[in-house]
Amino acid sequence: MTSQDCHHSQAEPGTNTHVPACHANKDKPDWLLRTCLTATCLLYAAHFLLTDALPAGWPMLLSHSVFELINTIWWGIAIGILMIALLGRVPREFVMSALGTRRGFRGIVRASFAGVLLDLCSHGILMVGAKLYERGASAGQVMAFLVASPWNSLSLTLILIALIGLPWTLAFILLSMVIALVTGILFDLFVQRGVLPTNPQQITIPEGFQFWPEAKRQWAQADFSFPTLIKMLKEGLIESKMVIRWILFGVLLASAVRAFMPVEMFSTYFGPTLMGLAVTIAVATILEVCSEGSTPIAADILTRAGAPGNSFTFLMGGVATDYTEILVLKDATRSLKMALFLPLISVPQVLLLGWLINQTAL
Repeated sequence: MTSQDCHHSQAEPGTNTHVPACHANKDKPDWLLRTCLTATCLLYAAHFLLTDALPAGWPMLLSHSVFELINTIWWGIAIGILMIALLGRVPREFVMSALGTRRGFRGIVRASFAGVLLDLCSHGILMVGAKLYERGASAGQVMAFLVASPWNSLSLTLILIALIGLPWTLAFILLSMVIALVTGILFDLFVQRGVLPTNPQQITIPEGFQFWPEAKRQWAQADFSFPTLIKMLKEGLIESKMVIRWILFGVLLASAVRAFMPVEMFSTYFGPTLMGLAVTIAVATILEVCSEGSTPIAADILTRAGAPGNSFTFLMGGVATDYTEILVLKDATRSLKMALFLPLISVPQVLLLGWLINQTAL
C-alpha cells in the first residue's frame, strides 16, 4: 500500500466510501498548507530576527513557541519525508500478505502490526481499512488495524519522540497496541455470537505470492541510481504535504494554546484528574484534526499539564471517537451498528488506561 492511495479519487472502486476533507483534490490549491506554512514561517522569522522588537505578551509567546516546536521536530519531519518516499514504493500485495488469511488472535496481531507499519494519517488510514474489509479482512482485523495505526506511523512516532521522549512514546505505542488487540478480539467475538454481521468477503492474495521471496526479488530489482533516488525524494516531499500541513496546523494550535492559556489554567483543565480526563476526551471528540495535528497538543498535555494519561487519551480518543471514521466504517461495512461499536468498545479502554497512567505517574 502506498501513501499515494490517500490522494486518489474521491471513492475507492467498488465501495461507497469517500475520502474525508483532509484529502483535498490535487488540482485545487491547498489553502490549509499555504496558510499554515506562511504563518509558521512568519512567526519563526519574527522570533529569529525580531526578538527584541516583539511586544511582550502573546506575540512574543506565540513566536517563541513556534520557533521552539519547529526546532524540536524538524528532524522528525525530514526523516518522515524519507520514509514516506520509501513506503511509497511498497506494493499493495505486501500489506495484504502481512495480514494473512488466518482469522482469530493471530490475524488480529498481524493486522495491528500492519497498522503500525503504515505511514498514513488517521483519515488516510480509513480508506485502507475500508478496502481491507472489502477484500475479506475480519471485523476484528480491520478494527485492530484502525486503532493501532493513525499516530503510530513512523513519521509521527519520530516527532512524538522529539516532543515527549522515547520512554513515553514506546509506552504509548505498546498500550495502543493492547487496545487494538482487545478491540479486535471483542469484535470477532461479537461477530461469532451474531451480535455483529460477518464479512461475506474473503482475503485474496495473488496466487503464488510469498512475502519473503517476493521481497528479495523486489530488492534485487530495485534501482538505486542517483536520478531514481532524487525522483523518489521528490515524490516523498509531494506526498508528505498531507502530513506536513496538519503538523504545521498542530504547531500553530499548540502555540496559540501556550500563548493565550496560562500554564495554571491549562493544568487545571487538562491536569491528571478525573475532570481533566473528561475534558480531554471531550476535546478529542469535538476537535476534528488529523493525527498529525493532534500530536503537538498531546505533547503539551504531557509536558505542560503534567498528565501523561490525558496525553495518551487525547491521541487515542481522537481515533476512537472520530465521526468521520464512524461514517466511513458504516459505508464500508454497511452496518451502523458495526461502526458505533468502535467507540463503544475502545473508549472505555482508553479512559481506563489514561487514568491508570496518571495514577502511576503521580
